Amino acid sequence: MRLGLAVVFVVFVAHLLACDLGQFTVRTTAKVLVRAQPSLQQESDYQLAHDAFPGTLKTIEGFWIVDPDNSDLMRILTEGYCQYGTAFVEDDWEIAKFAKKLDDIEHHNARATHIFTRCLNYALKQLGDRWQTDLFETTEKINRLIRDTGADQRNQMMWAALALGSIVNHNLNRAETLSYVSTVKAMLERVIELDKANPPERKDYAALPHIAVGMIYSTGSAQIGGDAAKARAEFETALKLTDGKLLLARTLMGYRVGLMTNDQAFLHAQLKQVLETPPSIWPEQRLANEVAHRRARRYLSHEQELFR
Repeated sequence: MRLGLAVVFVVFVAHLLACDLGQFTVRTTAKVLVRAQPSLQQESDYQLAHDAFPGTLKTIEGFWIVDPDNSDLMRILTEGYCQYGTAFVEDDWEIAKFAKKLDDIEHHNARATHIFTRCLNYALKQLGDRWQTDLFETTEKINRLIRDTGADQRNQMMWAALALGSIVNHNLNRAETLSYVSTVKAMLERVIELDKANPPERKDYAALPHIAVGMIYSTGSAQIGGDAAKARAEFETALKLTDGKLLLARTLMGYRVGLMTNDQAFLHAQLKQVLETPPSIWPEQRLANEVAHRRARRYLSHEQELFR
């Protein structure tokens, strides 16, 4: 019996020595990180999350460097960098815009571009080599690439679209970047098409592409493709998919559609409704709802100057 245990032990040790012990450890840790990921999404303290997010991302990125083929880590980093850019870097950018601090606006535009580029790169790594090349080719190749992408890569394509769209939004003065708006829209429409046959289990994932399309339609006037009615319909779809609990969809709808249509009453009513709804209405998305409250308060505090 003792001899049998000794043989098993020797074989086990030999196996460990034959593999990368660092990768072995990271793969075990990655499974824990997947289970722990919701803790940040459930955070109620915006400043705590603001301060914790960068260190958390860099720690996970360190694990990924040890095990670069780890799909769990890439999924966490993709979502994490897009969330960090949206919730925190863009918040600093908006504060600078309202304060009309030109140097700060430029600084935060550059930071946002870098952060969303990281999100895009991790998404493209998961989508594969073809995406990393054809995404920047001709319209025909891009459209074929999007059509060929199925439900098994739905989430990765969604994050790639959200990241690329955000990069465009922070580089509106660059013609070569603006050319990707149609690509972003096509990717999002493909995600929404896939969702009709295979709805995502996560309601926030179901809502995100509709919010993004709403952002595209509410970017400018009708002359450059803006459409207030379509934008509002997309935001309302996002609200319907989340039972009205994803408050960021209502905040963005009120602010962007209200400004686009010069409807102060609509903006005020929607943002007031957001602030009258507790962020805890959706515990699993508490941080997103805290962000929605934070922005709603900001927009209302500038309401009069917005409609001069």
